[in-house]
Amino acid sequence: MTHKIVCYKNVKEKPFGVPIQKVSLDFNKKQLMKKLIIFDLDGTLLDTIVDLGTSVNIALKKYGFPEHDMETYRFMVGNGITKLIERALPEDQREASTIEQVKHTFLNHYLPHSGDYTRPYPGIPELLTALQRKGILLAVASNKVQAATENVVSHFFPTIHFENVLGQRDGIPTKPDPSILLSILNQTGCQADESLYVGDSGIDVITAAQAHIPFVGVLWGFRPKEELASLGATSFVSTPEEILSFLE
Repeated sequence: MTHKIVCYKNVKEKPFGVPIQKVSLDFNKKQLMKKLIIFDLDGTLLDTIVDLGTSVNIALKKYGFPEHDMETYRFMVGNGITKLIERALPEDQREASTIEQVKHTFLNHYLPHSGDYTRPYPGIPELLTALQRKGILLAVASNKVQAATENVVSHFFPTIHFENVLGQRDGIPTKPDPSILLSILNQTGCQADESLYVGDSGIDVITAAQAHIPFVGVLWGFRPKEELASLGATSFVSTPEEILSFLE
């Protein structure tokens, strides 16, 4: 079965603030032995939106700013905490000092409450267990702050060994910059075509493409299929167990 993965290079347009140009790349999934699967976290492995949205609303309320419903937050997350806070603030209140102040309050609430309502999506624990038994290397690449990324991964997947669990860290660019994926490839010794990146957003599509890693989009996450497809994604799964087919 042949799938088309889209890579982006040679600056032309700037969706999500990243200059890209579509270049299609066909590959036969059965000819590529996958050794490594890298997962996005929020919206892919874990449904985190209520904890994220609740913590942002608490921070907004403290400073007298209007709050948002959880559905709205599905389209605010994905680019890291700073961008989340910026998007949540009124347009005329997005000064750097205000963003930092609200972010500080957000983190003070979110870090000890990041698992209050968060849960793995149905079938995810079973998928990770099956992949681990098959000897597939596993990793997480997230724009969530590093401390929270480590906390929720260790809490919800205590029996799963991840080669790398990487989140947002000072001095390291966030996705869609491909640095996080390239770092995981370097640390695991795996090649891009031996790997698979699984995510739920257009940001993930661009990140995978810029790292030249085949991408599979999940349809249970925060963003609609149309967003991923508009950026060139053509491989999608509706249930976690379908990801196993990309190993065959």
